[in-house]
Amino acid sequence: MNTFIGLLIIAIGSFGQSSSYVPIKKVKDWSWESFWLTQGIFAWLVFPLLGALLAIPAGLGFCEILGAGGAWKAVIYGALWGVGGLTFGLSMRFLGVALGQSLALGTCSAFGTLIPALLKGENLFSGGGLILLIGVAVAIAGIAVIGYAGALRSKNMTEEARKAAIKDFALKKGLIIALLAGVMSACFALGLDAGSPIKEFLLAKGVNALYAGLPVVALVTFGGFLTNATYCIQQNIKNHTGKEYFSVPGNVFVNNILFCALAGVLWYSQFFGLEMGKSFLAESPVLLAFSWSILMSLNVMFSNVWGILLKEWKGSGTKTVTILAIGLLVLIASIIVVAISQN
Repeated sequence: MNTFIGLLIIAIGSFGQSSSYVPIKKVKDWSWESFWLTQGIFAWLVFPLLGALLAIPAGLGFCEILGAGGAWKAVIYGALWGVGGLTFGLSMRFLGVALGQSLALGTCSAFGTLIPALLKGENLFSGGGLILLIGVAVAIAGIAVIGYAGALRSKNMTEEARKAAIKDFALKKGLIIALLAGVMSACFALGLDAGSPIKEFLLAKGVNALYAGLPVVALVTFGGFLTNATYCIQQNIKNHTGKEYFSVPGNVFVNNILFCALAGVLWYSQFFGLEMGKSFLAESPVLLAFSWSILMSLNVMFSNVWGILLKEWKGSGTKTVTILAIGLLVLIASIIVVAISQN
């Protein structure tokens, strides 16, 4: 029962993340760098800080928590992840929600799951390590099928149809950016692992396991914010778009802030849900290690559902949509395979 609850919580958070790009479409009269920085303030600073406060008991100072170890490593990994987050947003721009997230998150899934296991000395060719490797392999296979469906979509759709679905569609540029985003985004998982002494310290202080990992999430997202903010401000200066924030009418400004805040809380929900869900998977080391891949696989699945709803696959043909559906089923199978093996 605990396994089901944990997976359900992770799935709810994943659905939130996969929905976070929908409110951004409602932002008006702001350039990409302006709305990306604004939603990032909410996604990487405001809501992670609020989440972290849930795990700080009365009488315990923030400096004392940081002194538990791993804080600076978490921030540094977060800064590296920030490069992935930045290019992740660009992959959505050039490939759309469905294909962009599929390729980026697929790469992120593999690196973010296997690298921490290897750093801990896990043998991936026997026992729990082998199950972990099989689960990741199945997930990557599903994502590869989805990627193939994306390639067919590009081939079958007319230029006009592609531009109608995705304004700045650019396949080659998008593929390179999506793969880079995936590799760098895996640093988030490394940041969580690096900050584990803080989580253990809070657990020893009696903090509920549901919230103990949230301060580490806040440290990693803070590092990511620094990277993204630097780039966005540089783009504001280069493109003379800094004045956009306050040059729009009052109602448009309020509209943009609200939708950026909504996008931010939806995005943050994936890691809020991941940390809470992992507390229910503690009895299964393999599922716990596979939780990152579970989150990424669910993100891919839900993002493609949104892609269908947003008509990004319209005009791509029945064969392409069928292959997409097969890829989604393989992703689900990767989660089921690992979950069953633990019962």
